[in-house]
Amino acid sequence: MIIIKIPSSFLKYGIINFQMSKNYLSKIIGNTESVVIEWKPSLSQIDSIIQTICAFANTEGGRIIIGVSKQGKLVGINIGKSTIEDLTNKIHQNLDPKIHPKITTKRIENKEIIIIDVKESLDKTILAYGRPYKRVGKSTVRMSKEEYERRILEKHKEKLYFDSQVCKKAKLKDIDENKVRSFLKEAKSQRGLDIEEDSSLEDILMRLKLMINGKLTKAAILLFGKDPQDFFEQSEIKCVRFKGKDVTGEIIDLKPIREDLITQVKEAEKFIYNHISLHSWIEPGKIQRQERWEYPPKAIREALVNAIAHRDYNSSSKVQIRIFDDRIEFWNPGRLPKGWTVETLKKKHESRPFNPLIAKIFFWIKYIEEVGTGTNKIIQWCKEWGLPEAEFEYTGTSLIVTFRKSKFTEEYISSLNLNERQRKAIEYLKINKSITNRDYRAINKIGKVVAAKELNEMVSKNILRIVGKGRSLRYELND
Repeated sequence: MIIIKIPSSFLKYGIINFQMSKNYLSKIIGNTESVVIEWKPSLSQIDSIIQTICAFANTEGGRIIIGVSKQGKLVGINIGKSTIEDLTNKIHQNLDPKIHPKITTKRIENKEIIIIDVKESLDKTILAYGRPYKRVGKSTVRMSKEEYERRILEKHKEKLYFDSQVCKKAKLKDIDENKVRSFLKEAKSQRGLDIEEDSSLEDILMRLKLMINGKLTKAAILLFGKDPQDFFEQSEIKCVRFKGKDVTGEIIDLKPIREDLITQVKEAEKFIYNHISLHSWIEPGKIQRQERWEYPPKAIREALVNAIAHRDYNSSSKVQIRIFDDRIEFWNPGRLPKGWTVETLKKKHESRPFNPLIAKIFFWIKYIEEVGTGTNKIIQWCKEWGLPEAEFEYTGTSLIVTFRKSKFTEEYISSLNLNERQRKAIEYLKINKSITNRDYRAINKIGKVVAAKELNEMVSKNILRIVGKGRSLRYELND
């Protein structure tokens, strides 16, 4: 009898080598089947393999290992010259829409296996043999008709809205994190947005639905991008101040605004306020000087934000702010909702944003509301300001909102043959909605009889109209 003694170091090495092999195998095939792992003993189950590829794509993605039994035992398969090509063709022929899983082969313990790595589909509406499948636990099951139809509707809804589409070339490095965190702080203050300030950038964007399956949406770049116009040139705003009342007049100032949408609102407002007048006056009974812009700031903000948030970003045209001597025009490249006219904007109507994600971000910082009252408020604010009703015009490619000054310009007033007191009353009425006999006397330091005479003279010339009777009698501009 021959006894061979094996050194203990050899035994130790063998145990370590066996352990490494076991760990390596577990890393490749997993420890058990799961929502993302499927074992198949052979290619004879090709129909089931393709259904599982479909299910992985419609769920979280996953890995299929062919050559492993249902008990997790490595059995291996024979891989010929055309095996991978035939498998690839069958996958492409029987999945709709087409997907391209990664297919690799490995040799472990002298046995060959095929590994199919499947990525999660963006819209999760893949069909295998004309039927939808999904992963539930470690099983591949057929998706219900109701669930599939819901996914189809969501898919088309996302394609309908420009802002919810994935911005294919955008990376997280293209987002300005400071802008995101500044927004978050303001949104929490304004409307109590429930996202923790110490959340990661990715988590914030996902919670705001500005990131889908790890991909940035177009809204994310437009709202928080470092250089949004590098991706969307049409998102620039063009601000112009013309001399006179026509676009043929001299351009006094021209400013293109190439920023994110939130910054655009602020910069466009600065341009507007640099080119409109701020009236000031001393009001009887008040110590402080009163001031008011010639157009209502709330209406300016509303029209500006609407032009930015509700425009059609598929259009190559740009939002334009045109300032003339007698009016401001807000040009919004886009279209009205189906069945709407400009008259719809003047009545009660629902909110139908063309860019829901952008509108939602503006809502959080109180740039807009979500009830469809913006245009109605614009009309109301202009009237309260003593201005003509705001005008809405649809050209077929753009919606134009126009604020006009009162017809009582310096030139027009000069043609009315009025005295200085009456002219002062008109200036008072441009700022205040109405004037009484008492107000007229106070600003002109005259008696009641003279005040009544001069006010009635202005009524006879159709400059003023009388509103109310008795003690409530007052005068308004007949604009």
